Amino acid sequence: MPIELKIPAAGESVSEVEIGSWLKQKGDSVQRDEPVVVLESEKASMELPAPTAGTITEVLKKQGDTVAVGEVIAYLEPGQAGRAAEGRTQVPEPASREGERPREPRVMPAAAREMAERGVSAKDVKPTGPGGRILKEDVLRQPPSEPRSSRGEEAHSESKPPRQSSSRDGQTEEVVPMTKLRRTIAERLVKAQQEAALLTTFNEVDMSEVMALRKQFGENFQAKHGVKLGFMSFFVKACVEALKEFPEVNAEIRGTNIIYHRHYDIGIAVGTDRGLVVPVLRGAERLSFSEIEKGIGDFAKRAKENKLLPDELQGGTFTISNGGVYGSLLSTPIVNPPQSGVLGMHTIQERPVARD
Repeated sequence: MPIELKIPAAGESVSEVEIGSWLKQKGDSVQRDEPVVVLESEKASMELPAPTAGTITEVLKKQGDTVAVGEVIAYLEPGQAGRAAEGRTQVPEPASREGERPREPRVMPAAAREMAERGVSAKDVKPTGPGGRILKEDVLRQPPSEPRSSRGEEAHSESKPPRQSSSRDGQTEEVVPMTKLRRTIAERLVKAQQEAALLTTFNEVDMSEVMALRKQFGENFQAKHGVKLGFMSFFVKACVEALKEFPEVNAEIRGTNIIYHRHYDIGIAVGTDRGLVVPVLRGAERLSFSEIEKGIGDFAKRAKENKLLPDELQGGTFTISNGGVYGSLLSTPIVNPPQSGVLGMHTIQERPVARD
């Protein structure tokens, strides 16, 4: 009997999501917990895994459709083939027994989108990710090809975002619809600029002592904690101490009241190919340097894999955005409502300076 694939709860206040991209099509075999479709909410992107091994028998919604939480979007028929494959060991390039169809490697969402763009099939890509996963970098190493015929053309057209080309004054333009996440980010940032009284102030900081500390203790720190001693843990610690000294910056306005937060939940801006997301380090005042570094590293990894949970993107009291990783010298980050402040960190440069 077919199993219904339904839209799961996507966090507080989220009642509907948008179909991002189908990673599996009608007729495809799936393994248990293998991602079937990418879902876009106003807060995050997430994958919907298969509840059991089997075959996709019906796809009810197409990419770009808006669907409610609890709505059925596809049917899965449990099958022997899927269960048999489930027991096999995952290897980067699966070898098949005689007469047995090779098991397809798992394709990560970013890689699936890149494959659709380039017209590349999973069988043409050598996976290098854990457990034989195909990563975006693996696809980028492959030359683009023309869309395949028959079944290949169908999969290509279904997984590729609906696009339009237009020509104006002899110049070709490409129209790409924004994801629900990117639209929401744009709407909220514009609203923040329109409704908030924004002020940007620039200060230069001498980072030589921090750099000396990292050089002195970095090797032992990594050996002990299994993570590098980065700059972000220093930034987070400094922010917590500053917010304790100036509690108004760790507050928000609700109606005619000012709400002072007595906890320090620091949002860390992370850039992904789907837009900027801001996962939150809860109780940053209680975290050690290693816990902060591990938490940020985990956020960055899961953000790229669309594994962040909606609840992890809510409730921050202050935000840090590190534009220095892009070489930015100065910028004016936009406040993330209802927060009252955001700190923009930028590139660290050696300069001649006057002392004393």
